[in-house]
Amino acid sequence: MINFRVESWAALAPGLNTREQWQDWLQQPQPIGAELGKVPLKQIPPILRRRFSTLGKCAVGAALSLLHEGESIPCVFASRHGDIELTFSLLQEMGKDEPMSPTGFSLAVHNAVSGLFSIARKDTCEVTAIAASEGLVTQALIETAGQLINRERVLCVIYDVPLPALYQSYTETDPFPYAVAMVLSRHTGEQFSFAQTDSSSLSESKLPSELDTQPLRLIELLAGVNSQTDFHAKGSNWQLSKVDA
Repeated sequence: MINFRVESWAALAPGLNTREQWQDWLQQPQPIGAELGKVPLKQIPPILRRRFSTLGKCAVGAALSLLHEGESIPCVFASRHGDIELTFSLLQEMGKDEPMSPTGFSLAVHNAVSGLFSIARKDTCEVTAIAASEGLVTQALIETAGQLINRERVLCVIYDVPLPALYQSYTETDPFPYAVAMVLSRHTGEQFSFAQTDSSSLSESKLPSELDTQPLRLIELLAGVNSQTDFHAKGSNWQLSKVDA
């Protein structure tokens, strides 16, 4: 069993920016558009701000709301596909035998968002970038909780955007752009336990089947809609539960 505390959290999606908005939407989920809208990134210098795509704006917008200026903290950034829109555009350029944009290539690598984030904040703490095609939340939580062995606090950011239409018939995709950021702590915040379970069935969720994803289940739990939730990952079943004080 893994135990940790969540000191603070924030989540972003189109039209959903505050905890109250998420709680209302989770109780009665409604269709969400694909356009993220404006995300304030005033803490990021303009020369770097322009380099963030929808994926980066979502992830960094959620993360910045949890941190004080000049605060140094190790980070875990987790995404299934990374900046798939940019990667897809680079592949299209290659397919047309056109020269690939060096800037585009540098921003398409999986740790680009976390790298720009640390550069903009002048934070030299370690950064871990995770790409997990299955069990994204599970892998991110295990890595972040593991880093708490040696650190007091660790920032965890889980984020993705929908796949381009070409890929959607081959694998499941997120329904809209999202990011959820958490500061995990050893001593401060609400306590959670994370453990493997023998149960193969998922706990009840208020989400309709097309929205029943690991990240949205996590947000349900953080927002207080549920007190526990389950995840499947690599043939194992995990249960994340809020521990009563």
